Amino acid sequence: MSGATLLYPDWPAPPRVRAAVTTRLGGVSQPPYDSLNLGGHVGDDPAAVASNRRRLGTLIPDLPAEPLWLNQVHGTRCLNADSAQAGTEADAAVTEKPGVVCAVLTADCLPVLLCDRAGSVVGVAHAGWRGLLAGVIESTVTAMHRPGAELLAWLGPAIGPAAFEVGEEVRAAFLVRDPRAATSFRAGAEGKWLCDLYALARQRLAALEVTAVSGGGSCTHEDVRRFYSFRRDGVTGRMASLIWLAPALQRV
Repeated sequence: MSGATLLYPDWPAPPRVRAAVTTRLGGVSQPPYDSLNLGGHVGDDPAAVASNRRRLGTLIPDLPAEPLWLNQVHGTRCLNADSAQAGTEADAAVTEKPGVVCAVLTADCLPVLLCDRAGSVVGVAHAGWRGLLAGVIESTVTAMHRPGAELLAWLGPAIGPAAFEVGEEVRAAFLVRDPRAATSFRAGAEGKWLCDLYALARQRLAALEVTAVSGGGSCTHEDVRRFYSFRRDGVTGRMASLIWLAPALQRV
């Protein structure tokens, strides 16, 4: 589901699991960051970024708190968001505490939202190709302390398989880890391969017995109006993927 400025995951999550993904629409940043840039590390005016972050409370009226903004490094570290400090170096976060908002920023990399069927734990991972290869999904699932079969996943907007060209070294690295990853690549220009991040994520999730996977249909590179894309634009903003458990006193 989507609105003018937000995407809402279409997945069978329990009612108390809340999630939203921002687009590039609805903020105050000037080009090339126009307009709802939430990334403070990309060269945008800090005042504009701060204003955009404040706008989240208006855009998402039931957002219970300031999101935990991470210092993302394309790694595998997953934090418990209950006690983590903003700006900590990590690429994923989980929480069992209502009212704590986990978040990652992306502009082509794949955001993976996770929850359990009981609605007792949520998490989010920043999964570009480096993070996928290194195991960020695995570290996030491990941190949730639930069997994979009890988890649901939703794959957010990312660069699609028709646009994400990589070198042979990237394909080779995935095949060393799992030969079945070959099905996620198809030949592109000479010496290049088109990489399907969505398919790679689904493979990793399936290996963890997470088979209830939704999403995976929005290409950031193709949709210039709604999405930032680093591969397309170079200097650009960042979108946020947010997930939290509704506070106990909040009507669901």
